[in-house]
Amino acid sequence: MPSLDDAHTSVTNAASWVDENWQGWLAAGLRIVLILVIAVVLRIVVRRMITKLIARMARGASSAPIGRALDGLLVNAERRRQRSEAIGSVLRSVASFVILGTAALTILSVLQINLAPLLASAGVAGVAIGFGARNLVTDFLSGVFMILEDQYGVGDVIDAGVATGTVIEVGLRVTKLRGDNGEIWYVRNGEVKRIGNMSQGWATAVVDVQVGYGEDLDRVREVITRAAEELAKEEPWNEVLWEPVEVLGLDSVTGDMMIVQVQAKTMPGKALSTARELRWRIKRAFDRAGIRIVGTAVQAVPAQEPPPDPSAAVAPPSAMSNPTSPQAQSVEPLPNVPPTGTPPGGGPATK
Repeated sequence: MPSLDDAHTSVTNAASWVDENWQGWLAAGLRIVLILVIAVVLRIVVRRMITKLIARMARGASSAPIGRALDGLLVNAERRRQRSEAIGSVLRSVASFVILGTAALTILSVLQINLAPLLASAGVAGVAIGFGARNLVTDFLSGVFMILEDQYGVGDVIDAGVATGTVIEVGLRVTKLRGDNGEIWYVRNGEVKRIGNMSQGWATAVVDVQVGYGEDLDRVREVITRAAEELAKEEPWNEVLWEPVEVLGLDSVTGDMMIVQVQAKTMPGKALSTARELRWRIKRAFDRAGIRIVGTAVQAVPAQEPPPDPSAAVAPPSAMSNPTSPQAQSVEPLPNVPPTGTPPGGGPATK
């Protein structure tokens, strides 16, 4: 059993050790509290700055001049909102990770913990995770750059190589497309090697008009121009058409027809509908003007009933009409022949 003197000595040593180190503990605690306060305040300030910056970017895009918007990007409210939210979420997450990670490492150094093994282990784990989830990292980074560069947005019609359709959702890892037949494509951002955006800037509607070889080209141009002017004055085509319809000229000539090419600059995504309506108007205008679409006119011949066949009332020849013919004799009944051994008179047979 320890004696009273030994207990007194232990208590004295503990008290002296506490008396010597309490100032260092207090200073370390105050430093830790100060680091946490600075980290939290800095995180809140940075996140608010990012939120305000993203909101200002969205307002600047919505209040862009009309000419600049027509020459550049035409983004709707949903696209701006989703793009701003995605960019803001990424920046806020990165800021929080950097600030809180730096604060955690600083607190460990204040507690005099050796960070070399921890950093080495984190490096090895990061390499292993990087090799195992390289596709996920590639998808994430590709999604971040796609959003930052505004390559496409909600409502755009794009050709992503692996799929084509209308963008219904843009994520950091996966982009959702609505196909022409209603199917939904989930495209990983890391698999997209090229993007063809058919909804940015403007679109071009090209119509090839086939007319007969003998038609007057000046008259054809005049009729097409008049039909295009009527189309541009009506709603909603007056907003869809951004420039007057242009007759480019004669595209090709064959033996029986000529092809005149017509072009119209339209709103993005309205090229197909504009081309269909323009063909409809040109066809009706050609019908009114008497211009044939292809070849020459075909005269309709009235249908006539064929003359009656005189041989139809004549019966086909029959073998029964001639009683002496071999066919008639072959169908007559056989004569009554008596059985063998019976005389013709019906008497008994003689040996």
